[in-house]
Order: sequence, then structure tokens, then C-alpha cells
Amino acid sequence: QVQLVESGGDSVQAGGSLRLSCAASVFTYRTVCMGWFRQVPGKEREGVASIYTGGASTRYADSVKGRFTISQDNAKNMTYLQMDSLKPEDTAMYYCAADPRPCYSSLRETHFSYWGQGTQVTVSS
Repeated sequence: QVQLVESGGDSVQAGGSLRLSCAASVFTYRTVCMGWFRQVPGKEREGVASIYTGGASTRYADSVKGRFTISQDNAKNMTYLQMDSLKPEDTAMYYCAADPRPCYSSLRETHFSYWGQGTQVTVSS
């Protein structure tokens, strides 16, 4: 069983930065695929970024490429999402997700088995 806890959500102005953190309680798997997703009320959950701890390969949604960076600290079981040049359209609840399989460059919600409770990011213009 894996428990994920997100933190770092806040309200910022457009152009600002935030760093989200995801703490994994217990990892019984040697390598995992970690992902960040976001959801706005009334819309489907959107994959933002993923990283495979076995090789640090990453993938990003086109909407965040060049602005967001996902990273992993395997020693601490922590995953981060550095968000720069934030836009009002980045406003959403952000979720951390994990799966013991390789990412296979997936940003699909169905690929991930474990989910956190989410942290809110609000970007004002």
C-alpha cells in the first residue's frame, strides 16, 4: 500500500512560481512511475507530468512544457513539481499519483494506482 500526501499549493499572481511536494509514506516497490495531475471542477483530470524513478525519464503535457519541472528524490521518497511562469489557466486542484509499473510515457489517469488527496493552486491575473 502506498499513501501519497501533497503540499505546497497556494494562491499566487500570474507569472509567479510554486513548488508542489508529494510525500510517499511507504514504497514497497524498488521503482515507480510518479505523476502529477490537475483537475478543475466540471472537467476531466488532466495529466501534467510524469517521472520514472528507475531512470528519471520525464514527460510533460504540452500546456506546461518549458514552465513546469518534475523531479524525484528517491532517498526521501519525495516527488516535486516546480511550476514557473504560472498562468490563470493553471488554477486547479493538483494531485500526486504513483504506479509500480514504468511510466511508458503515460499521462493517462488510468495508468496510476495510487492517488493523493490533492492540493489547491490558484493563479490570479
